[in-house]
Amino acid sequence: MSKYLRGLFILTMVASLIGCKKKAFDEYYAAPANLEPAIYQKLEARGNFKNLLALIDKSGYKNTLSNAGYWTLFAPNDSAFTTDSEFLSFLKSRNINSIDAIDSATAENIVQYLLVFNGFNRDRLDDYQSNLGYVANAAFKRRTAYYTGFYNDTTATGQPIKAIQSNRNGGTLYYVLADNSNKYIPYFTSQFFSNLNLSATDYNLFYPNTTFSGFNVANAKVTQQDIPAGNGVIHLIDHVVYPQLNIDQYIRTKPEYSEFRSLFEKYMVLFIQNADATRRYQVLNGTSDNVLVKVYSSMLAYSPNNENFFKLQDNDGQRDGWTMMAPRNDSLLAYLNRILQEGYGSVSNLPLNVIADLLNSHMWQTTLWPSKFVATNNFLGEAAHINLATNVIDRKVLSNGIFYGTNKVNEPNKFSTVYGKTYLNPKFTLMTRLLDNELNGIITNPVAKYTLFMMPDAVLRARGFDYNSAINQFTFNGVGNDSVRLSLIRILNSSVVQTQKGELDNLGNPGFTGTGIVTTYGGEVLKYNGNTVSSAGTVDRGLTVRIDSVKTASNGRVIYLDNLLYYTYQTLGTHLSALGTPTTSEYNLFWNYLRNSTAFDGTSVVGMAGGTFYTMFVPNNNAIRAAITAGLLPGTVAVPNVNPTTTADKALVEKFILYHVIDKRTIIPDTKDVGNFPTLLKASTGDPIFVNIQYPAGVFEISDVANRKSRLVPVVPVNSNLSNRTVIHLIDNYLKY
Repeated sequence: MSKYLRGLFILTMVASLIGCKKKAFDEYYAAPANLEPAIYQKLEARGNFKNLLALIDKSGYKNTLSNAGYWTLFAPNDSAFTTDSEFLSFLKSRNINSIDAIDSATAENIVQYLLVFNGFNRDRLDDYQSNLGYVANAAFKRRTAYYTGFYNDTTATGQPIKAIQSNRNGGTLYYVLADNSNKYIPYFTSQFFSNLNLSATDYNLFYPNTTFSGFNVANAKVTQQDIPAGNGVIHLIDHVVYPQLNIDQYIRTKPEYSEFRSLFEKYMVLFIQNADATRRYQVLNGTSDNVLVKVYSSMLAYSPNNENFFKLQDNDGQRDGWTMMAPRNDSLLAYLNRILQEGYGSVSNLPLNVIADLLNSHMWQTTLWPSKFVATNNFLGEAAHINLATNVIDRKVLSNGIFYGTNKVNEPNKFSTVYGKTYLNPKFTLMTRLLDNELNGIITNPVAKYTLFMMPDAVLRARGFDYNSAINQFTFNGVGNDSVRLSLIRILNSSVVQTQKGELDNLGNPGFTGTGIVTTYGGEVLKYNGNTVSSAGTVDRGLTVRIDSVKTASNGRVIYLDNLLYYTYQTLGTHLSALGTPTTSEYNLFWNYLRNSTAFDGTSVVGMAGGTFYTMFVPNNNAIRAAITAGLLPGTVAVPNVNPTTTADKALVEKFILYHVIDKRTIIPDTKDVGNFPTLLKASTGDPIFVNIQYPAGVFEISDVANRKSRLVPVVPVNSNLSNRTVIHLIDNYLKY
């Protein structure tokens, strides 16, 4: 056989073998004979989807939906295209006057938004695809084939740029090149609603013209579900669901919220040039333009242009999304004008954290469903301060969350409460810093009522206090250490009084002449006389602290003083000595027994620990004489034995003293403390012996274990005396243990 014939034979055999293998391959991998037609052919065979098919043809998706793949398509029928007023308005907004006039780009947008990755029957569609598997009835969105890509934007200064939206929240990782930020399409099933305790009302607030059927896609009802196709699943719908904007895009189109948007754009947005995005854009478009990523500050709850939710799991956008409220321009401007009057004068002078707090009070890191309006907290940890029925004027389900337009600012507690009077005023930066470290979460509680005595920076600095940001410490006369901070905190605690019953509401009123006594948040005691206020420290210094002015907040009043409410550096012993040393003083006999007793260590009563608060009841001279007569103190009425020498007499005096000190509590006659309170005196078992406090006919009364009664002398409570973490009351009887 010639070489030619041998070669021909070999080629023939190889071709035969290849043909056999290809036939076997095709037979093995061929689609099953009973496989359903592809999505495109399925719709074509039905005959009433000509408009949708025309869009699919224009969009370039005919081949995709005619071949392999796995998709879910929400398919509107022909009548939906001609009767859907919302869709026709959407076309009109793009200057498209008829279905036939839809251009290829718009057709592509619509088809992509109706097209969900992977095929889902209804029973699987509302299951969340977590990293650990499906979570039943926990999803109401799916990622579509549609995404925004590069777009034209304008900076806050008016500079036009080529931009791309961030696809992560603020921070160092704000843009991932491989992530196209695909938009989500919302759907609502009865199973999902049941799982979240929602109802048709939650749906109809957003879609008032559509009946909730138990399976809706945006404003459309599903008329037939779970239609199998060779490359996915079809659900037929009665409205054309067109691409929804995200929160950032939506508010850009709404001039009625432009003032609110400008707060973001001016203070919370950066356009950052991105080399990867620029390179990609230049390759695709053959230009030299730079691309900037629109990045929102990490001070915010989230980035309103981020379509991906938190992206803690790949699909977490299926089950949740952002929520934003936006106040109308007139409401916001009126509110800004009001809060700027506190001291900053203009928005540009506000610290960024104040602007961030205002914006974050309108931002929820979750879906704020209508039926959960008052039970879902925003980023600041507060429920909505507006009324859903009367204050919400606009509501939309968008591609990355829910939007509520309002006629009222959702004022944060940090602004409306007494705390706001320091926070929103540049004259109180030191006090604000102290409150942030200690009492912010307490005095911003809108339910609890407080009176806050203000400490201006000027007053604190005049007294030597300041803050050094370089060393991150409070300073006194230029020296910074933690003891300075603790001193300031103690002064601060003397400046906060819980006044749930309006105890100090008359302070600062013209002509006020009342007197009284109150306990501060920190346990210190203040006295007031007319429009002057005193603490133990101001009395020591001989200061008269006057009220300059008063303002009202949502949870109380703020009182501006001309000085600080100092705490005392003197000991209890020093104050008792000053009270009791004069021979004519009603404290004289008690002091003489105390100063010589084993219950006194020279500075305070034995058992009184530093940093703890106490109440001391001092029987007046006649009461002490009665105690001597009753055998509770050594000596006679004529000659009191104030310096006993025997062990028994010393023990008698010590027990007497200890029983007149209430342990770990300052009690004043304000009707707040009622019942049994332990004294420093202990029984043989080690348990404290108690006294009882009641208010018969509104009068402060102390009962001992023998049920004997004592009252304050005189009954005007302002004559109680202030000491170091101790209040001293003069009483008309002794306490028998």
